Amino acid sequence: MATPARHMQGPTVWQKCKMGALMGGGVGLTIGFIFGSYSILRNGAGSRGFLATLSQYMLSSAATFSFFLAIGSVIRNEGDFPPHLQPVSMQFASPLVRSRYEGAMRMRARWEAEKARQQSADS
Repeated sequence: MATPARHMQGPTVWQKCKMGALMGGGVGLTIGFIFGSYSILRNGAGSRGFLATLSQYMLSSAATFSFFLAIGSVIRNEGDFPPHLQPVSMQFASPLVRSRYEGAMRMRARWEAEKARQQSADS
């Protein structure tokens, strides 16, 4: 007996948000470690000590990167919208790029259709 085919669904918006936050956290920790270590080697650890200064650099960098990558992952969501959100997605869709000539021809056709509609309504 054949097994029914299941549709593979992509990750949800929440899953993309979490994935972006985790990736941003990892990148932020790495960048914070690099720049924090460089800053400590160059300027000294200060009164708080080496570990506290380095962890502050790493955590602030991780929080910033994870916040922006989470938002970016959600904005970049290219999945299909559910049926009840299709009209909203059409508002944000980029318009089709057409030539000036094609735009002028479409406008002329609309004007002609409007003229014909007005003349039929007048008579």
